[in-house]
Amino acid sequence: MSDQIKHECGLAFLRLLKPISFYKEKYGTALYGLNKMQLLLQKQRNRGQDGAGLATIKLDLPPGSRYISRRRSNSPNYLKDLFTGIFSHFSDLSPEYFDSADWLKLNKPYVGELYLGHLRYGTHGDNSIETVHPFLRQNNWMTRNLVLAGNFNLTNVDELFSELVELGQFPKEKSDTVTVLEKLGHFLDDEVERLYTWFKPDGHTNQEINELIFKHLDVARMLRRACKKFDGGFVMGGMIGHGDAFVLRDPNGIRPAYYYRDDEVVVVASERPAIQTAMNVRYREVQEIKPGHALIVKKDGRVSEEPYTDIGEKKSCSFERIYFSRGTDRDIYLERKKLGEQLTERALQAIDYDIENTVWSAVPNTAETAFYGLIDGLEKYLNKEKAKRILELGEKPGENKLKKILNMRPRVEKIIVKDAKMRTFIADEVVRGDMVSHVYDVTYGIVQNEVDKLVLLDDSIVRGTTLRDSIIRIANRLKPSMMVILSSAPQIRYPDCYGIDMSQMGKFVAFRAMVDLLEESGRDYLLEEAYQKCVQQLNLPKSEVSNELIPLYDQFTEEEISDRIAKLLTPPDVEIPVKVIYQSVKGLHRACPDNKGDWYFTGNYPTPGGNAVANRAFMNYMEKKDVRAY
Repeated sequence: MSDQIKHECGLAFLRLLKPISFYKEKYGTALYGLNKMQLLLQKQRNRGQDGAGLATIKLDLPPGSRYISRRRSNSPNYLKDLFTGIFSHFSDLSPEYFDSADWLKLNKPYVGELYLGHLRYGTHGDNSIETVHPFLRQNNWMTRNLVLAGNFNLTNVDELFSELVELGQFPKEKSDTVTVLEKLGHFLDDEVERLYTWFKPDGHTNQEINELIFKHLDVARMLRRACKKFDGGFVMGGMIGHGDAFVLRDPNGIRPAYYYRDDEVVVVASERPAIQTAMNVRYREVQEIKPGHALIVKKDGRVSEEPYTDIGEKKSCSFERIYFSRGTDRDIYLERKKLGEQLTERALQAIDYDIENTVWSAVPNTAETAFYGLIDGLEKYLNKEKAKRILELGEKPGENKLKKILNMRPRVEKIIVKDAKMRTFIADEVVRGDMVSHVYDVTYGIVQNEVDKLVLLDDSIVRGTTLRDSIIRIANRLKPSMMVILSSAPQIRYPDCYGIDMSQMGKFVAFRAMVDLLEESGRDYLLEEAYQKCVQQLNLPKSEVSNELIPLYDQFTEEEISDRIAKLLTPPDVEIPVKVIYQSVKGLHRACPDNKGDWYFTGNYPTPGGNAVANRAFMNYMEKKDVRAY
């Protein structure tokens, strides 16, 4: 993606189902769990570059022993810093102690049975250490300690916060993470109190009641009560002090979560390949947590996947497939190739099928897989064209003519090169802008001046600033006769409120194109009318709010908006024709049939809060407020 946007976080959970001594004997180290967590987080580092954290819980320690440990880092080398700090606790140990699993568990932090790790990509606010997960809710009662980490954004934090205040709480801050932590914590306290009250009349001691609570705590019931009004996209992992744990997924399956289990471990991660690599297991052995379900691991090792809420239509985030998740997942790799291949015919039309005088290239680095698909599509086209031309040669084709036909192939070259970022020491905006434009470089001498057409594939175009200020400008130095920009994703028209940092309308090039067309055609009064409709819906229940942006986009065809985007992205000093071609929404669904979340393209939000966020984002634009819409 040429436009860098911040997005979903990464989650990893590991539960060891055997005593730690088992892993020491079988795998040669009592730090088996730590090593696996380091690998799980390392293989998902694409999901967070603002910080990382890890928490562990030890089972069945004597009172007075520290059974919860946590470390977080927001340093530039966050993963290295995190695990350097953790492993420093073992650097001075003699072999005698290092080889004793029981001694390590009793005396050293981070040697436990439960692990919860997190990678943070901050979508808003600061990036202080206080914003890095996991979060702790501490209590002297073991069953009331809660560790929480998640990949989520909620659209109705204000509503949930107000409910906490009505319950008599005084949350330390108004954020979705703290609100969720306190909401879950409140109902955890309530479930523990209910069980205590239930068992106390039977004459049990408090210690005996603790053991009964360990066994009978109904985690699914707690989640049903706590998450009843959550509106958003989320995967949340939690560990309760005594040893129960859960990972829950939103009712529409917006955010991704996968798990693997055998008789030794239970592992959860945001991406399937991370589990496959860390645990050396096959694709089919890794399961997806079902939408609206929680994977629950009890202290005694029982594992279940239980519904905790009403299950909605599955609307998994398609951006995970287009860009965010690493392409080492088999399905994602094939889907990205399909997205590229589906652009073949429209790209050929744009160059008037002039294969001989066209150079094809990808915008580095994430568009590479889609580009392979585009080339597959071109080769399929050429195979048909070759067969047709050979048949036209008759029964005795000349060798030279036959050789010329067989040598037809797309001219695939590495034209755009991503260079190291340059630090600008001068504050002058003109100078700074010129330096920033050189983030990319080009391969000179490949494109025939004013003869060859240049086709570039990007995986998505959000703001378009990098295309305008860097890629198109610098590619123009090659002097192609025309430039075609392909996007393997459809036009991004609407804000996201479930994990991606895309909530300010004025930054979307598709929105700016639509506004430009309205103004040019004398229909800009529709913007004010839409604004007033948004204002009128402010106090309506979220389920009754309609997205007032959709009628504005409906004034124009997709091609009209794409053509205006091309105009907006063409720098004034670039005189060659520039055409922009986007993936269609239908094409997206064909390529990614199981991830139909497309609200940023269509405005069809999967939760009631989505329409309210879209309207709020539009109102912020009209009111000239450069703020987050939720």
